[in-house]
Amino acid sequence: MKIIPSFCPFVAALAACSSLIPAFAAENTPSLTLYNQSFAVVRERIPLTLKAGDNTLSYDSITAHLEPASVILRDPAGKISLQILEQNYQNDPLSQELLLQQFEGRTIDFLSYRDNASVITQGKIIRAPYVMHQQAMQRLGQQYAQRQMEMGGRYGGSSNSPIIEVEGKIRFSLPGEPLFPDSGIGTNLKPTLDWKIAASQAAEGRFELSYVSGGFLWNADYNLILPENGDIATLIGWVTMENQSGRTFENATIKLMAGDVSKMQNMEYEGRAGMAVASRMSLSNTAPVVDEKAFDEYHLYTLQRPTTLRDRETKQVEFVRAEEVKSELRFIYNGAGIDWQQFRGRNPESIRDDRSFGTQSNDKVWVYRYIKNTKENNLGIPLPKGRVRFYRQDTGGALEFVGENEIDHTPQGEELRIYTGDAFDIVGERRQTDFKVDGNRNWMQESFEIEVRNRKKEAVEVRVVEDLYRWHNWKIIAESDPYTKEDSRQIEFVIQLKPDETRKIGYTVEYTW
Repeated sequence: MKIIPSFCPFVAALAACSSLIPAFAAENTPSLTLYNQSFAVVRERIPLTLKAGDNTLSYDSITAHLEPASVILRDPAGKISLQILEQNYQNDPLSQELLLQQFEGRTIDFLSYRDNASVITQGKIIRAPYVMHQQAMQRLGQQYAQRQMEMGGRYGGSSNSPIIEVEGKIRFSLPGEPLFPDSGIGTNLKPTLDWKIAASQAAEGRFELSYVSGGFLWNADYNLILPENGDIATLIGWVTMENQSGRTFENATIKLMAGDVSKMQNMEYEGRAGMAVASRMSLSNTAPVVDEKAFDEYHLYTLQRPTTLRDRETKQVEFVRAEEVKSELRFIYNGAGIDWQQFRGRNPESIRDDRSFGTQSNDKVWVYRYIKNTKENNLGIPLPKGRVRFYRQDTGGALEFVGENEIDHTPQGEELRIYTGDAFDIVGERRQTDFKVDGNRNWMQESFEIEVRNRKKEAVEVRVVEDLYRWHNWKIIAESDPYTKEDSRQIEFVIQLKPDETRKIGYTVEYTW
């Protein structure tokens, strides 16, 4: 069988992010591009009535985590010139604490109950609990806000308790539920943008608003299903989207950007996004769920149908399904169990000459799964970073969980190397057998013996990795088995073990300086 993808590539060029509106979407529906670093770009057409010259307007269908300086308002047709002369981002939704703050110095009614009867008590608000502006909290961080509250806010007190005067006496708690008069004070039920806009001419219609907002998450997850015997797998990929922005988006066009986009970090949200690479592959009989295309240096995925992303909602979409994917199981033994903390701060020369350095043994044999991300392997698609879960069928056909790990963004043509755990029935042991050092002639010789024991009922291949960590210049002057030089600091032995077989290999390395 061939791959059954849930997406197909774009073939048209991508002009600009703000113009990416698929044919199925009405031009007035919102559009979201989610980055996998806790932010998104929001785009929508909003109705405005403008007169030539200066205009005063408000718009409250925005998120609670909008970045005010990212706001762009323009005529999508380019016929009318707009300039935002002044913008105020009001993000203090109506709350009891906020109203107590706004009524400081005034006397209001408080409702309480005694003996099943309601009682109205009048009290003067001397001090309200300190409430930090939501926007300042995002910018300065939760720890700063906590310190401010503990200090009593701008009053510098030692408590954040309210101070209420009742019948000439001071109390540090509310005497009941506050009943605020409807006096038309300035409060918002939800975040609002207040604008002063200069327009080149009078106009009425829909104008394009775009901005960056925190409160969005998306990530990829993969399930790799293996049969009872063998390494031919089925790969299923999911996209999970989470909206914590404070706003619901009805029938939105949603795109997902994967990669490592550079974005300045603020105190509450941080970013790193990106995504892309186009590839053609055979399609299933079902309509594709997600389109994928290379975009700049990243990869952009677009859901093929508008969807509603509600506030505080988590939504999942299957975006790839590939069958008959070849994988390779590898057992890797790196026997040096070095506790690097105990050598922290030491001079490199003293570590080099320390006989005990690197003699601690690790007995665990690592289990890795290698998968080539190529068309020949029924993949060949850009895979966003995410968690991979491994399942294997048991004798009854049930799926059993056998490990998980994370992968980074993986372009097509690259190889996935995923650690899934430690082998139960394969054990390693490593010991130093000789150590010589001649400081006058600037050389050192060190010998090791590595023993690997296979307690499985089938033969296995184990790759024994040795890191030559004492110095930069080295050469192997004796070895029991052939090895390959992996890089400037590592060699590898490949050994075959029969069922219940034990093998020993050894080598001697000479360092010079």
